[in-house]
Amino acid sequence: MNISHIRQTEITNIGDPFVLRVNDEFYLYATSFIKGFYCWHSKDMMVWDAPVHAYDPTETGFGSLDFWAPEVIEHDGKFIMHYTARRKSDDTLLIGVAVSDHPLGPFKDVVPHEPMFDFGYAAIDGHVLRDGEKNYLFYSRDCSQHVVEGRHESHLMAVEIDDMLTKVIGEPVAITHPEQPWETVTGDFRWNEGAFIVKRGGLYYLMYSSGFYAAPTYGIGYAVSKNALGPYVKAAENPVLHSVEGVISGPGHNSVVRGLDGVDYCVFHVHTDMAHPSEDRKVCLCPVSFENGKVLLP
Repeated sequence: MNISHIRQTEITNIGDPFVLRVNDEFYLYATSFIKGFYCWHSKDMMVWDAPVHAYDPTETGFGSLDFWAPEVIEHDGKFIMHYTARRKSDDTLLIGVAVSDHPLGPFKDVVPHEPMFDFGYAAIDGHVLRDGEKNYLFYSRDCSQHVVEGRHESHLMAVEIDDMLTKVIGEPVAITHPEQPWETVTGDFRWNEGAFIVKRGGLYYLMYSSGFYAAPTYGIGYAVSKNALGPYVKAAENPVLHSVEGVISGPGHNSVVRGLDGVDYCVFHVHTDMAHPSEDRKVCLCPVSFENGKVLLP
């Protein structure tokens, strides 16, 4: 891993960054530690404007706190945000959907009072893949309500959704669980989360995070499949982005965006204070490529 290719931004106190490109401009959404979400705007992904409060939950929203992992897709002339929050009635983490006419918002919930997706268990980190005439929602079945052999585990799931990106078609399928050595070092709490799919050359590259987000164990791995719903095979070289003592700590929860130079960039967070890892993280990015079944990072 060549650290010299990693660009660290001035955006701190965030988590789970996602960058949307609209024409030749960029919009960054992230876990912002407010009620709702901020959005940052840039023309080059180097200099970012002051954040705008893009989503502000109202009394009709389902979420009470822990607004996490917003992702936005431009679809049919609208901008659709999938996000995580805790349901007011029982504190369960679930996925909601909000819509706006502009990437800076304001985003408004599509349905009042209820999350858009309720699978009967805690679900976080919604990510939408549009694949020809089909659409898929990838998410993490959260460890807060998922116990396997006495361990709390987050598993990655996927399900087909409709053209409005709001309704499930069929049943969710499990696609990954914590199994590699770097994913199990956290003991009785284990994670696969933060899914992001890139399709290249007929292959589906699933990038995801494992480890504990507020510790150096956090990192990024990937798995590959010939089908959107799997089966996915994890790379033997995982994690492909990981902590390097004294240099970088806890890289994770990434997205991928095409830059103005035609290069794909992996956008992710790292701990702002390496000596004291916490939820305070900063935005970083580095080049990434997808070739012959491999995710290639610096």
